[in-house]
Amino acid sequence: MDPAPSVVRLAVCDAIHTLASSEDGGCIFSVLGSLKHYLGEAEALPREREEFARFHFSPLLRCLVSKLSPDWLELLPAGQLEELWASFFLEGPADQAFLVLMEAIEGTAGPSYRLMKLAQLLERFLHAGRVAVLLGEQCQQQAQPGTPLLQEMLLGKVVCLPDYLSNRLQHENLALFLPQRYFPLLAEELVRALRIVADTLRGGGVSFTSSLLAPSVPGGVNCSVTFVSQVLGKVCIHGRQKELLGVLVPRLAGLMQDDRLWQQVCWRLVECVPDRAVEAMLMGLVEAAPGPEVLSQLLGNLVMKNKKAQFVMTRKLLFLQHRCTMPMLQSLLGYLAADSQRRPLLVQVLKELLEMWGSSSVVRHAPVPQQHHIGKAILMCLVYLGEAELQDIREELLASMMAGVQSHLDSSLPPVRRLGMVVAEVLSARLHPEGPPLKFQYEKDELTCEMLALVAPRPADGGPSTLGLSAASVATETPADGSWDVSTAPVQPEGADPELDSDDEFVPYDMSGDKELRSSKAPAYIRDCLEALMTSEDRERWEAALRVLEGLVYRSPVATREVSVELAQVLLHLEEKSFVAGFEALCRGALVAVTVTDPARVAEYLTTQFYALNYSLRQRIDILDVLTLAAQELSRPGCHSTALQWSPPSLGVQGESALAASQLSGVVPTDWKAVVELRIRSKTRRFSKASSRLDPACGPNKFNAVAGCFFFPLIQRFDRPMATFDLLGDDHLVLGRLTHTLGALMYLAVNTTVAVSMGKALLEFVWALRFHADAYVRQGLLSAVTAILLSVPAERLLGELSEEVLEARAWLADMAEEDPDGECRALAVRALLLAEKLRDRLLPHPSP
Repeated sequence: MDPAPSVVRLAVCDAIHTLASSEDGGCIFSVLGSLKHYLGEAEALPREREEFARFHFSPLLRCLVSKLSPDWLELLPAGQLEELWASFFLEGPADQAFLVLMEAIEGTAGPSYRLMKLAQLLERFLHAGRVAVLLGEQCQQQAQPGTPLLQEMLLGKVVCLPDYLSNRLQHENLALFLPQRYFPLLAEELVRALRIVADTLRGGGVSFTSSLLAPSVPGGVNCSVTFVSQVLGKVCIHGRQKELLGVLVPRLAGLMQDDRLWQQVCWRLVECVPDRAVEAMLMGLVEAAPGPEVLSQLLGNLVMKNKKAQFVMTRKLLFLQHRCTMPMLQSLLGYLAADSQRRPLLVQVLKELLEMWGSSSVVRHAPVPQQHHIGKAILMCLVYLGEAELQDIREELLASMMAGVQSHLDSSLPPVRRLGMVVAEVLSARLHPEGPPLKFQYEKDELTCEMLALVAPRPADGGPSTLGLSAASVATETPADGSWDVSTAPVQPEGADPELDSDDEFVPYDMSGDKELRSSKAPAYIRDCLEALMTSEDRERWEAALRVLEGLVYRSPVATREVSVELAQVLLHLEEKSFVAGFEALCRGALVAVTVTDPARVAEYLTTQFYALNYSLRQRIDILDVLTLAAQELSRPGCHSTALQWSPPSLGVQGESALAASQLSGVVPTDWKAVVELRIRSKTRRFSKASSRLDPACGPNKFNAVAGCFFFPLIQRFDRPMATFDLLGDDHLVLGRLTHTLGALMYLAVNTTVAVSMGKALLEFVWALRFHADAYVRQGLLSAVTAILLSVPAERLLGELSEEVLEARAWLADMAEEDPDGECRALAVRALLLAEKLRDRLLPHPSP
């Protein structure tokens, strides 16, 4: 025999029957009003309220949703029925109301009156803080059959609410349902839910640990933050960490100040995040935390308790990614250094970072931004570690440093070399504070200044202890080729007192106009210069000959051609006998002048010496630079004519005043023609005048006749290793310079008769080296392809070299997508765009 139905069940059944059949607004209002006392009013018994909420509330809400229509809501005036209808969703059990609303919204096809009313009601639901009530109920709910399934449904609806609503409402979506508005609101609701947990723990009089860990507490309260942790993790997996944690982290940081209970609530919150969401959550927290102190408050010793968290914080964010900005690195490494239990992890991280930094494979293959990321992380580890901790692993660090310095100095990329110098200087200063400092010469750029600022001393209250080193103490401003010096700084003689020799009371004599007296006169002929450079023991005569040689070469081309090869040989092997300001520039300028004056013979000599034995890498690179500069001069119209043409300046309103000023100042122009022309123009009145714009210089391309002499000898023997020179082996720096030089020569050979032959040979060269491991070499190859597309006539390119161009195009597409170096990808994209333009220009589009 069935048990008698309860009073609550009879009342609900009667109300549903009335809603389904009656059109009397007053009757409906009365029936619904009689059910409201089950939503928590005092006159209803607790047993009746529990039965209503557990068994009858959801069916009643579905019935109310089914009656939603304009005519039904207007059965009573002034929106009375609509307000009563909405109150059931806003005052009843939040989880059931939320699920019924989402179910009704998803079941409504297309925009309609009913859908908009449901969306507006959901908006009121969110603004009323009902999500916080929903989350709090799940935190306090005891384990019951079916609860995991209900929580899974709630989790998906709460996190994916913007997606559901945007799919249904489309262009009529409300602003609150956009991710930029919804997830900050959800963060506030999470804080309110955690406040419910904290207040429950304080009011329950039970220990925090037992209430959170145990499934139930006899005689006390039962609450858990697991559901809130699942919401946090799922939001982070969906990529909305920035919107959520940007609000959540500051709020939690403020609540944790001097509150032990809130601190443990936050620790338990991150500990209960599912493993699949740990990485996304930690990445968001590291980015959102304003510093290591806040991150340490939020995470506690999570890395010591959770292996996944330890892997993410000590391996993945540091070694497998390079997305971390400087503040993120400071927060992450500062978090590891903030507690004595975590500091061994920081020591291990430093050893592994240095091991990776010193790997030659990483230097060759890793992208430059990732190498910069590793270098910054190393410097920050040195900032946070103490002397005793470093001394314990000193030998390991020294071994990694020596290997890393060699690998970085061997790199062909200047940023990589500078990175190695900066890290080696700082590391040696920490490991050998009592010894002579390791010094490199390099040009400081924005990146090196940023890295040196990490180890610069700060005020006592400006953050963690630093190295006690300034940026000036680990870098010099003189750019050079990366040579280093370990000599100590000059020491002042013992007993010397700078105050005793002070001559501050004497006024210094003005010597700004003085000129250096030279006992030797500069040579006036080419052969005299050659003899002085070869045999002179007089330092002043030797320097004077070097300084005037370039001008003599251009003024005496005939005499230069007689001894051009000898001059090139002397300049190529010339060594600096004493300090001469700008020695390298003087030698390079003179050698370029000789090559421009007698290009065929000198180019033949230089290209032969490039592959000869007993030359240093510096000399081979100088040869490539000289050939490039000489080709540039030869291809320039009207370069180095014997009589320089002077074009008088156009005189406007200021012409006469300029002449008067020159006369009053006593400055006489060196060219008498200029004076005459200036006076004539100043005394002549003109009613109109033509444009004074000068015509562009024009003339024959002198590089046309000798382009092959520069290009083909360089490209013929690159694959033949020698005892001291192997372009395809360790000398990849020179190979990179060679690829750039060949590309420059190809570009300068535009409109020459040998451009097609040069392009074909250069494409074969590129194809042979297209998979080279060094990024600098690949950059040169891509520049060479671009030069081919610019210099070879498009008709010849697509006619005679069509197969080679198609192969190069496929290679460019792969490089643009898969190359690890960002500069290579950019160069490949430019070359692809250029190739597409050439093809579109020559191949007409089919008519529609």
